[in-house]
Amino acid sequence: MRGLTIIVASPGNGLRTALELVSVQCALEGRARLFVHGVAVAQLMSPAPDDALYVEHGQGMRADALAIALDLGVEVIACQSGLALVGATLAACDLRIVAGGLVGLIATLGDDRLVTL
Repeated sequence: MRGLTIIVASPGNGLRTALELVSVQCALEGRARLFVHGVAVAQLMSPAPDDALYVEHGQGMRADALAIALDLGVEVIACQSGLALVGATLAACDLRIVAGGLVGLIATLGDDRLVTL
């Protein structure tokens, strides 16, 4: 199975969708990477504004989806520049999240499918 690399390029519901997609990819035993770009990295450290709606319908908070993805083996990469833009460090994130950049991501893309949200 070809790998899947998703870039989340802007704040919004794209991160939740990306987390679901990469989790499915890992559950099917494929390689999955999630690169959270620019100011979208702030979503890795804060609750989603619509978390209550998802919880009310039994789907859990975005932080739960992130934890599940990491537990399944998804490689989550926080944009180094994005961390600087929002005044954050990796210390504010789950310890399994790594910092990286677009050059490194594309250099290691291989035959992964690339999706941008």
